[in-house]
Amino acid sequence: MSYLLETKNITKRFGGLTAVDQVSMGVEAGEVVALLGDNGAGKSTLIKLISGVYKPDEGEILLNGKRIEIESPIDALAQGIETIYQDLALAENLNVYSNIFLGREKTRKAFGIIDVLNHAVMADESRKVLDRLDIHIPSLKSTIRTLSGGQRQAVAISRSIYWDAKVLIMDEPTAALGIAEQKKVLNLVKSLKNQGIAIIIISHQMYDVFEVADRIIVMRRGVKAGEVLVKDTTPDEVVGLIVGSETVKK
Repeated sequence: MSYLLETKNITKRFGGLTAVDQVSMGVEAGEVVALLGDNGAGKSTLIKLISGVYKPDEGEILLNGKRIEIESPIDALAQGIETIYQDLALAENLNVYSNIFLGREKTRKAFGIIDVLNHAVMADESRKVLDRLDIHIPSLKSTIRTLSGGQRQAVAISRSIYWDAKVLIMDEPTAALGIAEQKKVLNLVKSLKNQGIAIIIISHQMYDVFEVADRIIVMRRGVKAGEVLVKDTTPDEVVGLIVGSETVKK
């Protein structure tokens, strides 16, 4: 199996606590891998190791089969690894296109000497990426605070895709959304998969996982407790792996 992104025996300790213990996992281009486990299982720590928030104490991270060093979230972004956390990290007082370019704004020269924001280019580029993902937001001048939860999730995803994400990590992408908006976000995940993006999803929503994921990796107490193909398993079996009543599969 040829993974786009892979961890090998990655470990993270906090004092006497081993939060992630010798975890090996991977995700292919155009694949959705769901990362499941109870609270405290190590899921969030694992994605923070991949996204550069934490540095591993042991193990390695590979991209396209080559070891990479991720010292910070900026390093992860430079490698095409984008993470969308549950809070989405959007500026609610800014509009749609300003959020897509947040921290990476396009500028132009005014009077030949002064750098000013190029609103026209940012709006045009934002519309292109939204159209590519079939996302419908009536006005790109709408502030984030006026958008629905699903639309906000779509803006966060669009920002990642515009900046050429190869690997997209999504932390509880459908949390606190209504049923209709959950469906839209899941359809968007399927669209990203079809465009060759490698996706890792953390979710407590079993229906969502079985709707979009190809593989499920279960963590328990910091270790990888099991790995199954969605087509070969059932929600009951996955719950059994999460709580420890099922035989370990790796």
